[in-house]
Amino acid sequence: MRIAVYAFDGVTMFHLAVPQMVFDEVRRQGLGEWTTSLFSDTAGPIRTAEGYQLAGIEGPEAAASADVVVVPSWFDDGRVPSGTLQAVLQDAHRQGVTILGLCLGAIAVADSGLLAGRRAVTHWQAFAALGERHADILLDRSVLYVDHGDVMTSAGTASGLDACLHLVRNRLGAEAANTVARSLVVAPHREGGQAQYIEHPVPQRSSNDPIAQLLEWAQGHLHEPLTIDRLAAQAHMSRRTFARAFRAATGTTPSAWIRARRLDAARRLLETTDLTIDQIAADCGLGSPVTLRQNFAAAFSTTPTDYRRRFHTSPHRFQARPAAGGFPLQAGPVA
Repeated sequence: MRIAVYAFDGVTMFHLAVPQMVFDEVRRQGLGEWTTSLFSDTAGPIRTAEGYQLAGIEGPEAAASADVVVVPSWFDDGRVPSGTLQAVLQDAHRQGVTILGLCLGAIAVADSGLLAGRRAVTHWQAFAALGERHADILLDRSVLYVDHGDVMTSAGTASGLDACLHLVRNRLGAEAANTVARSLVVAPHREGGQAQYIEHPVPQRSSNDPIAQLLEWAQGHLHEPLTIDRLAAQAHMSRRTFARAFRAATGTTPSAWIRARRLDAARRLLETTDLTIDQIAADCGLGSPVTLRQNFAAAFSTTPTDYRRRFHTSPHRFQARPAAGGFPLQAGPVA
């Protein structure tokens, strides 16, 4: 798969690196022949926000042969994209290419007419300006990314990682996305949106925090009944205090978080084992095959059987490859 990433004068190196790091890791881990390239309105070097000059930037023709086109960020002044970029995005979209607008990159995607009448997300600081420019776009503060299949947008800076991992998950399966996430030492999936960061930033939670400890404990007990009362008791909190602390930490409710983790576990078992649907439903705490199928279809728009048919593979396929320099990477928990 070919991914073309838009580069422009003033782009930060972090924004430009995010899609390249995630998608190139697919190739480095031997999960697929994914390649990335950088393009701009014209071929030639660009200068990053940090003052570095980057060579090897291709012209718009690079996007014409891509399967995915990424706008990884945008100018801080929110300027309207050039006619060249708009044409590139519109032409690619018409050809069935997936378009990603990461962080402020959603502005360029919106100005190209690809989000009209649709739900989207961008960095929270740009919500007001983008809403005024495109009143028909429903901006959602409650999510880290929005995927319409053909067009995807993500929230603030680090959410680009979430969106790119989501694309890997959709194209190659959950186990492949987990392999990439482990190698990059990032969370394979995060819950919630960016509303918690708008006025009251939430500090990073330490391993001694009761919610952090509860999340780790719950991951090992998904096959058991996990009511909010049991979770609150495990965290040594009252039900009300626990619910409030849990949402502050994760951006979602306990029931939604547990359901998502159980579905993640189900996906991994569908991909890497030959367990029956009944066994997987029981092992993941989803009770019956009917409950598994209903929740799976609601979350992923497919059935467990069809998902297994698409992504089931040998358990050896996703073993970590040696890093550059020859040091073997050990698969382990995400830090």
